[in-house]
Amino acid sequence: MKCLICHSEDIEVSSVYEEFERADDVIRVFLTVSVCANCGERYYDRRTVRKLEQIRRQLDNGSLPLKEVGKVYVGRV
Repeated sequence: MKCLICHSEDIEVSSVYEEFERADDVIRVFLTVSVCANCGERYYDRRTVRKLEQIRRQLDNGSLPLKEVGKVYVGRV
């Protein structure tokens, strides 16, 4: 397989994450996808795209069970 962006043949399977934002919250979904080691272009198979679409629908209707793993505090100066 060649990268569609840079035409490199150095495509590797890597762990990445996609982020969804809801109000002040950030939801990270960890995935394993093919990534160009040269330019970083990601390649998602059909199954992964469908899973991300399902997660977005569940976030929209509030049915996705989420676990809080930390907090970020913002100070304004």
